[in-house]
Amino acid sequence: MKIKDLLTVDSIALGVTAADRDAVIDTLVSLHDAAGNLADAAAYKAAILKRESESTTALGEGLAVPHAKTDAVKKAGLAAVTVPAGVDYSAPDGQPSNLFFMIAAPAEGGDVHLELLSRLMVMLMDADFAARLRAAKTPAEFLEIINAQEAIKYPEEAAKEEPKKDGYRILAVTACPTGIAHTYMAAEALEKAGAEMGYPLKAETNGSGGAKNVLTKAEIADCDGIIIAADKNVEMARFDGKPVLRTKVADGINKPQELIQKVLDGKAPIYHAEGGAVADDDMESESIGRKIYKDLMNGVSHMLPFVVGGGILIAIAFLIDTIYCMKTGQAYGSNFGSMLAGSAWIKNMGGVAMNFMLPILAGFIAHSIADRPGLLAGFAGGYLAKIGATWADPAGEAGISAGFIGALIAGFAAGYLVKGLQKACSKLPASLDGIKPMLIYPVLGVLGISIVMCTLDPAFIWLNGVIAKGLTALGNANLGPILGLVLGGMMAIDMGGPINKAAYLFGTGLLTEAAVTADPAFQAMCYQSMAAVMIGGMVPPLALAVACQLFPKKFSSAERQSAPTNYVMGLSFITEGAIPFAAADPLHVIPSLVAGSAVAGALSMLFGCTLRAPHGGIFVFATVGRWYLYLAALAAGVAVSVLVLRFLKKDLEAKAE
Repeated sequence: MKIKDLLTVDSIALGVTAADRDAVIDTLVSLHDAAGNLADAAAYKAAILKRESESTTALGEGLAVPHAKTDAVKKAGLAAVTVPAGVDYSAPDGQPSNLFFMIAAPAEGGDVHLELLSRLMVMLMDADFAARLRAAKTPAEFLEIINAQEAIKYPEEAAKEEPKKDGYRILAVTACPTGIAHTYMAAEALEKAGAEMGYPLKAETNGSGGAKNVLTKAEIADCDGIIIAADKNVEMARFDGKPVLRTKVADGINKPQELIQKVLDGKAPIYHAEGGAVADDDMESESIGRKIYKDLMNGVSHMLPFVVGGGILIAIAFLIDTIYCMKTGQAYGSNFGSMLAGSAWIKNMGGVAMNFMLPILAGFIAHSIADRPGLLAGFAGGYLAKIGATWADPAGEAGISAGFIGALIAGFAAGYLVKGLQKACSKLPASLDGIKPMLIYPVLGVLGISIVMCTLDPAFIWLNGVIAKGLTALGNANLGPILGLVLGGMMAIDMGGPINKAAYLFGTGLLTEAAVTADPAFQAMCYQSMAAVMIGGMVPPLALAVACQLFPKKFSSAERQSAPTNYVMGLSFITEGAIPFAAADPLHVIPSLVAGSAVAGALSMLFGCTLRAPHGGIFVFATVGRWYLYLAALAAGVAVSVLVLRFLKKDLEAKAE
């Protein structure tokens, strides 16, 4: 879809006077409404403001491209204004914005807004083009400038000519974490630099809508080298045996000529799909920390949908049972969430998704390290971490889940194990290449990671036992607030691992004892302990959701988008909603969450809050004694975690699109 198909003279306003960002947005929305693009102008404006609350759409250098995809849009359209005096639009460079394009995309319009955004990014990289737009005297002139530039940048396919009959000298792949602006800006910069240097270059873009301009086998075979300008993993096996230069997507934008020259000078090391990272003397090679981060994020990004989908389904099951209990007066029991056939089915289906969480995390970390051969070993290691398999109990019937920390260990162990196998097998005769991926890697990979995990899990079982004894000692000593502090903090450390599990089993175990004891004081301590456990597990997702909104620069686009679901999971006592955040930045996130959960647990105990249900979060607040103080303790814990996150967690290097 072309810009000239969506932008008309009626949706362009030049020389606008605006006091602030909201005034500019009002002008752009009114232009869309006047052009007949909107079904509900107020709802569309709300969608625009919601998008701006996640992160600014200002790009710097005076440019801003607000956009929204919503059912308030009747047909796809584009509006544009110039504001000569400029307004503060929270641009990354801190400068006022004076050239605005606003994209309106219908909810069922595919990825038209992303395609249009990427096209605008490429065109606006030309500073002279942007200057001519700002200087336009009439909407017709403004539109004519755009049409002329678009014809140059995107000629009709039938009129396209291959750069040279002998094909492309250099190929490139560009990708950024969200796959919108930077992906296409890097591709455009590299292709432009190649043309200026006289070396035809084709760039494949791995954007949010999938790979575009995909490199063919023939092009890869004939090229002199490949530039990978990416901040996420791309398919690499196809480049086996070719010179490959790997770098950040920002380098593709800022120094394309330098990258091309390195390939031409023979400085790109040969890439080997089986057993080899690039040479150590590669000037663009990644640091160990950056490589680990990319491997980790590959697992986290694939795990996130399982956490969200499964967690929301479980919350719905709790809601159904809450309504049932309110109507019938039935007490919340140990089977809360599964009291009805319907709620039980929904909870089980949510559990199915959640059960995939750790294997997916470990599997795709291993995939990032060792490519496809690492997947099986990673999945197996993640599953073994989940069930707590040991040498004596390989089925994990009496094991302790190693939680997400165990899955992280499994993912990296599996990845490097298979990578070692790849290096070892590179010495085998070529005639055996066919059995490597079908026999050697699967068998030895699964065997090796099984040995690792079955050896590790006894340590988790031992840790769980030691912690359980310590908690029992605290309970027997009647150290209420201290016990609450410990229980709350433990719930936030490994979120499903041995420490979290010990605290939860301690709390639910006391519920059982409370039902048979004749000692009122002991019974109160049992119910108070369960309350401290649940509040400690509610704080992490809630704190991260609040922090995403208050400090968006500290979180990736994907993390910010998951914030609303974390409110639901936190209120539902589904601590796992915090796992993707903790896995991505454990050194800063986990201490922050532990601090808040510990404070909440201690206050809950201090206030004498009690809980008679083993799960459910806000859905079982009817069973909470002193619920108003319980809410105060929860709010205090969230506030502490958010405050610690503010100071511990660093801003990301670049705000996502």
